[in-house]
Amino acid sequence: MLPEAVAYSGIAGLPPERAILAAIAGCLAYAATGRSRFAIVSPTSSSAAILAASIGTLPGTGAEKMLFVTVLIGLVACLFLVASLMRLGALAAFVSRPVLGGFAFGLAITIVVRQLPVLAGIPVDGRDIFHLLYAFFSAYSGWHLPSVAIGLAALAALSALRRIPALPGAFLVLVGGVAASYLLDLSSRGVAVVGPIDIALNWAFLQGIDRTQILRLVPFAFPLAFILLAESWGTIRSLALRNGDTIDANRELGALGAANFASALVQGMPVGAGFSAGVANEAAGATSRWSAVVAAIGVAVLIAIAGGYVAKLPHPVLAAVVISALFHALNPAPLLRLWRLRRDWLVALAAAASVLVLGVLDGLLVAVALSFAIFIRRVAFSGVAQLGRLGDSHDFVDIARHEDASEVPGIGIWRPTEALFFGNAESVLGRVSARALGSRDLKAVVVSLEESIDFDTTALDALLEFDERMRKAGLTVQYARMHDQVKDLLLAAACGDAVARSSFSVEDAVNAVLQQSKQAGG
Repeated sequence: MLPEAVAYSGIAGLPPERAILAAIAGCLAYAATGRSRFAIVSPTSSSAAILAASIGTLPGTGAEKMLFVTVLIGLVACLFLVASLMRLGALAAFVSRPVLGGFAFGLAITIVVRQLPVLAGIPVDGRDIFHLLYAFFSAYSGWHLPSVAIGLAALAALSALRRIPALPGAFLVLVGGVAASYLLDLSSRGVAVVGPIDIALNWAFLQGIDRTQILRLVPFAFPLAFILLAESWGTIRSLALRNGDTIDANRELGALGAANFASALVQGMPVGAGFSAGVANEAAGATSRWSAVVAAIGVAVLIAIAGGYVAKLPHPVLAAVVISALFHALNPAPLLRLWRLRRDWLVALAAAASVLVLGVLDGLLVAVALSFAIFIRRVAFSGVAQLGRLGDSHDFVDIARHEDASEVPGIGIWRPTEALFFGNAESVLGRVSARALGSRDLKAVVVSLEESIDFDTTALDALLEFDERMRKAGLTVQYARMHDQVKDLLLAAACGDAVARSSFSVEDAVNAVLQQSKQAGG
């Protein structure tokens, strides 16, 4: 917790005490309100990067910006609490995993690249990572060699200690960095160090903020809350599923709100359940939320008795800790898996590229927009499967996918592959209508509505118009697998005839049509 907290404060451009206090307060608040026994709710790399981008556009300078950061964390807490009260936990899974994976990959590259100047001890910057890399390598002659040496040594030590999971590698490297700082007097050699840690709280400055300024901060709160939600829920849910635990998304939203509110009270940073800390807690054998409480107390005691030593931490060592912590996120295996599956790899790459080209905040917005675009494309451009009888069985399957499925003579059977709603109902039923009217041999049409649990009024009107069009063309219409909610809506719209022409299965619908045909013929 301590190495990551101090390192992530560097990513956000904040004093280290803000991250340390946030880690302590976040863990204690979550342990009191949350349900995951593995979650370590503290500053995360993703939220730190987004906070850094937000700070760059916030008004004011110095202490005024720190004030705005505190208020911003409070707004994030409010968003979580409101979402919990409104039971919006389902939104946690609304953005697709490939898009989040691509975003995380691009974010990891961005964070690592931005640590390179810290590792080299030079003050270079750029409006995006490409300009930053150009500026970084252009200034190679000014690289501070002692900083580079200690940074590379820390990276090598972290890489070696990673092979010994029983040892806290990052913590040991920080201890080594502090020891080197004292023994070699690194600050006098030009190596940047953390500096004094001041944990004194001062709330008097809040008197200088008004409602207008708070409202200006609201747009910055949404991306922070969103990335914390996505990252935290992904961590909490995956660890719970892996260990057979039960969690509730709405309760977790409230717990994250409480944790961020506690962080705001101690003038900390945005906090969430980071994956690396959660996995470390799981690997340590945590059996209850007390593990997070003990860890928070441990960090507090460590700062109380060794705060002066933390002040001697070299910045290149912290940069090495950040880079090492993100090695797992730089693994392209998840993206390669999507490419092998021929599914979603393009949108994952687009999400990663948006972060690299547009920056963290705009990249997050593009990633969210991509998820919505994927969803809209899938449901709005729903397919229509023509069904046929599978051999001599009672099963009806897609003719295009099963060679041994055959059409029922005189009956066209179709099934929309997605739920009908205002965005696709007219086009989907229009395609069924066109196919039915284009076939001279059809006497009846069966439409299976198994994918549509309920209708909106647009889908209702489209179905009624389709029904009328088919009947005017002299075709019998029978519906299969119509859900009760759809039946209730049709009855409320005084369309009981359509309900009467519905069957529980496609087989029953076909038999009903054949029976009607037999009676008409008789």
